[in-house]
Amino acid sequence: MITRLGHTAYAIADLEASLDFYVAKLGLREAFRLNHDDGRPWIVYLLVGNSGGFVELFPGGRSAEGSADSPSYRHLCLEVDDMPATLAELASRGMAITGEANRGKDGNLQYWLTDPDGNRIELMQLVPTSPQARALAEG
Repeated sequence: MITRLGHTAYAIADLEASLDFYVAKLGLREAFRLNHDDGRPWIVYLLVGNSGGFVELFPGGRSAEGSADSPSYRHLCLEVDDMPATLAELASRGMAITGEANRGKDGNLQYWLTDPDGNRIELMQLVPTSPQARALAEG
């Protein structure tokens, strides 16, 4: 049975820029790294909140032209509990926040970001009547 997000994986061009975005600005926490035999980072694991879900960063996985190793990536969704407070906190950390959150067809609030490699990230605040919130409540 699937119980939570395991991880999403991204090929990235610049590890420091990605760590600034995901850790310093979004507030994820670096959990651990796996290195190549020569000591270079192979995968950097970032913990998402207290969910036990991870974001995996693969340094050196994007070319200068921006072509990804795998073109199947769509977006990462991170759930938030208070959209206005979250956006204000992200702005205080130096992230450019333009516009406001929108209400999706499912009734949830959503706001879209991109990381330094152009990967799309959706911030979502569930409303109690949304299909997602009902499914989570039902277990």
